[in-house]
Amino acid sequence: MVPISWRRRHPVPQIAVGPREKVLAATVAADGAVLAGTRDAFYLERDGETRRVPWEQVEAAGWDRDTDAFQLSEVGSWGEQRPVHTATLTDPGRLLELVHERVTASIVLQRHVAVAHRRGLRVIARRAPSGSGAVHWVYEYDEGVDPDDPAVRAAARDALELAQRDVGLP
Repeated sequence: MVPISWRRRHPVPQIAVGPREKVLAATVAADGAVLAGTRDAFYLERDGETRRVPWEQVEAAGWDRDTDAFQLSEVGSWGEQRPVHTATLTDPGRLLELVHERVTASIVLQRHVAVAHRRGLRVIARRAPSGSGAVHWVYEYDEGVDPDDPAVRAAARDALELAQRDVGLP
């Protein structure tokens, strides 16, 4: 149990979350934005707008201890700009641990397939950490790999079919 005196000095930021969701960790950014995480999603509330990002849609997240810069990028489509959310966090609290744990829990499978020497692509299967919902399959291409190259497309197709068979999921 957290002592009441500690709560007075460190109030828990308030943020509206989805039905049947409970905030597990939250912090306030230097600009007043509220960042929070539930079992199912990451939340960012800034300037009266709330953005909900399901954990299986988080491509990457990190915090630079030297600059206090937090960055979370969403899964996107090849060739399109991915949504990126940034904030300056002087006291991230438990939020960083929660982000790492929930994103990791959403990965069903991640496999690298070489196409040209060491360069290639990753076949990634993601699902909501709760286990509900469909499995989403995505490719992540190494720098310099052209997804429109017929050899790359064939390797990606074969790798996806093998991965789906291996985990027994469509």
